[in-house]
Amino acid sequence: MTIRAAIIASVAPVLLLLSQGSPAAAQQQHKIDLLESIEQCNGTDRIPARARVAACTALINSGDAKPEALALAYNNRGNAYAAAAEYDRAISDFDRAIELASGYVKPMNNRGVAYLKKGAYEDAVKSFDEAIRLDPGYGSAFANRAEAHLKLSQYDRAALDFNEAIRLEPNLTWARSGRCWTRAVIGDLQAGLDDCDRAIQSGSNDAATYDSRALIHLKMGQLAAAIDDYSSALRLAPNLASALYGRGLARLRQGDSAGGDRDVSAAKLIDIKIADAFIRYGVQ
Repeated sequence: MTIRAAIIASVAPVLLLLSQGSPAAAQQQHKIDLLESIEQCNGTDRIPARARVAACTALINSGDAKPEALALAYNNRGNAYAAAAEYDRAISDFDRAIELASGYVKPMNNRGVAYLKKGAYEDAVKSFDEAIRLDPGYGSAFANRAEAHLKLSQYDRAALDFNEAIRLEPNLTWARSGRCWTRAVIGDLQAGLDDCDRAIQSGSNDAATYDSRALIHLKMGQLAAAIDDYSSALRLAPNLASALYGRGLARLRQGDSAGGDRDVSAAKLIDIKIADAFIRYGVQ
């Protein structure tokens, strides 16, 4: 058996059971085609979203999948649609997966993520509620619900959900980064700093973590450290309005009027309401 055949054989039983009874040659070709679709539909983000959608659609339309296998195909296609920013189609597929397998928790969580990315934050919370009710040990669902609470400015609820996510999955680095931001906003600064430091030490190299730590330094009055972290965030995400605005405030407080005004003006061009956001964060 080749490596490819071994991989296909390992995933095929998980996804579907093929029907029997067609003539041998046609059945063999049908099986090969279906197994290739399985491989693509089960594929990771390295496979283009459109290819994953096409493969999952082929499985869904094949007539060879049992309900639990169809649920997996709809869930996978929903993930592919979400990767392509087609959130309504993704949500429709996640709904179908849930209908086919009511105990299948992943599409509930994934539907919440699609709602979150779409900007329907209350619907996202409801989906994460369902996922957590079905599986109270699902750390990522708690972390995702925390992100939805953040979007709704429900910081205390977000903090509780991040706490539970990290308790369940201590190595969930992005949840620790999210809790750092939450703690920065609510003023639990030293604990937030510890979270960001641990996230960065664990290999997190995203703009959000540096932006969160920078806010903590800014609120602590550690202006040089804040500027360093905001600059790190901007190297990773040059148009991050919060990092530009925060760095501008730090530079102004250091007496760098020209640099501060330049950063603040650039931030407002990206997000006209950024000053209001910083007031909510406790910085004026």
